[in-house]
Amino acid sequence: PKEPSGSLSADSIKIKKEVANAFVKRKKRSSLYERYFEYYKSPMEQMHERCENYAPCDYLSDQIGFALAYNRFFG
Repeated sequence: PKEPSGSLSADSIKIKKEVANAFVKRKKRSSLYERYFEYYKSPMEQMHERCENYAPCDYLSDQIGFALAYNRFFG
């Protein structure tokens, strides 16, 4: 069914699962190293997230830099 604008609706666009799998491939994880870092974040990344989740630290990090802002609020 066509919409008044002439474009197809989302319901009318369907393809079989087998056909979709032919051109949409899921990336396979190749090593335990990649899986480990997918689940566990580095200490620096954890610090960045902690600062980003605290609005005053996030704002100040844009002004004076992450290291100074983090040390001011959490250091």
